[in-house]
Amino acid sequence: MAGLRLGPLLRHVDWETGTEATVWVEADRPCEAEVRCADGAGGTARTWRIAGHHYALIPVTGLRPGGETAYRVLLDGEQVWPLPDSRFPDSTIRTPDVSATGPADVSADSSATGFADRPTTGSGGQRPVRVAFGSCRWAAPPSDASHDPVGPDALDTLAHTLATSPDAPRPDVLVLLGDQVYADETSTETRRWLATRRDLSEPPGDQVTDYEEYTRLYYESWLDPEVRWLLSTVPSCMIFDDHDVIDDWNTSEAWLNQMRATPWWRERILSGLMSYWVHQHLGNLSPAELAADGLYAAVRETEDGTEALRDFASRADADPAYNRWSYRRDFGPVRLLMVDTRGARVLGEGARAMVEDKELAWVRQQALDRAGTYDHLLIGTSLPWLLPHFVHDVEAWNASVCGGRRGARWARIGEDLRQRGDLEHWAAFPESFDDLTDLIAEVGEGPDAPATISVLSGDVHHAYIAEPDWSRWPRRPVSEVRQLTCSPVHNSIHASIRVGFRFGWSRAGRALGRVFTRHGRVPAPRLTWRKTGGPWFGNQLMTLTLRGRTAQLRLDQAVASPEPHLTTALRTSWPEA
Repeated sequence: MAGLRLGPLLRHVDWETGTEATVWVEADRPCEAEVRCADGAGGTARTWRIAGHHYALIPVTGLRPGGETAYRVLLDGEQVWPLPDSRFPDSTIRTPDVSATGPADVSADSSATGFADRPTTGSGGQRPVRVAFGSCRWAAPPSDASHDPVGPDALDTLAHTLATSPDAPRPDVLVLLGDQVYADETSTETRRWLATRRDLSEPPGDQVTDYEEYTRLYYESWLDPEVRWLLSTVPSCMIFDDHDVIDDWNTSEAWLNQMRATPWWRERILSGLMSYWVHQHLGNLSPAELAADGLYAAVRETEDGTEALRDFASRADADPAYNRWSYRRDFGPVRLLMVDTRGARVLGEGARAMVEDKELAWVRQQALDRAGTYDHLLIGTSLPWLLPHFVHDVEAWNASVCGGRRGARWARIGEDLRQRGDLEHWAAFPESFDDLTDLIAEVGEGPDAPATISVLSGDVHHAYIAEPDWSRWPRRPVSEVRQLTCSPVHNSIHASIRVGFRFGWSRAGRALGRVFTRHGRVPAPRLTWRKTGGPWFGNQLMTLTLRGRTAQLRLDQAVASPEPHLTTALRTSWPEA
């Protein structure tokens, strides 16, 4: 009898027809995987094989728009989900009422109507769209079950809230902005397991090296009972960041050359890309995109798809233009563009780019497609666009000196500091920073502009809100633009780094940053911004509720006492009435 090894994960729920979804599973042997819904909807798929593991992405059809139905998972006709004696409610698939998800009439009253999330439609006759997001979840279980050294897990506490409070507002989608697994920071249990496979005194030590070891990370993360149930019932969108592969992945050309000179790096990067494609990327795609994906077809049509996927990963690693990891999802009047800021980098000094030209052109095309048909644009980028001012200025200085503006000696010093200090955000790619800024300004100007443009980010292990000042930029968007940064979901930050981030937002930090930019001969910035919320520290999630042409933001933090739960640290909305 086939068993369920991992999953199910509810990934894609269609917002165009409200009748389709996809569910991802891993089985312990080849089998026929099936989803049966209580309302008669369902679907089947044969498993496919990668490195001795068996996966299926099951297309579910026949769903009722605007409905909610419980579902079961069967393997070769035997039920494997829900688990026997589960303490959680049935996993369900909710579909949108497509008759109530178009853009709002801009002449309608789109003022905020309070912060209580309600299942009724909002201004302009719309139902609200709820998007929860965060990043950086170190999934290692605490050695002492009564005390988690990094604090309660925000995803665990969200799952507990939804499971025990049926009337609690459920996100329409959970956006995970990177570091879903930590390949370079393994748990005590995983290190013990690794030690049974190889000598940990040999590089890379207690980091993972191959596909099998990556699967261990996903088991550790997604078999957490609360998270397993949450991902089975809330659709998810994912993108990788550095720790999904290695800290500071693709910082610079010099960094990459150093990695490629090691005997273990090639297997690590290929396994990282292969496991990401299997566990995260495929579920980001719609049924139509899956049907057009040549690699997905090749993997399913062969007895063992490992070599086809490995060849793909090799080509994707060698050429940032070979594959596009970025993708688009539309949720009625809300458009989400997830932008790859790791695999799409161009690292050659003098031509550095956060996103290579072809992929950047695709992002722009998607942002401008059918302008006027959506009210809110969300740009998901694991790395923040707008950073604390001192951090931004130091990264801009570093990019300049590494590029040779202060001579060869400073270029060597700059490269050393770049790798030691993680100086590799948007600010470290100045032309790409300007490209993203200009794209946001272009989308946000004119009569077809969305009401709001929000850049969703993580990475920096704290949360904040920043607003740009467009007075010196050539374009003047009318959309309300925000940088919304939320991290971590479950991790920690050193006290010294907390102080550093606070300093980065301070007047003294801005003044010191200007000293750096003058030394680096960095041109005067055309865009400025101010922090309008935060910084907040701790394990946390943000939720955007997009109703009509209004955005409401809630920041929830996981607290341990008297038992783990979410407490709301912030509620705010824009544009103002």
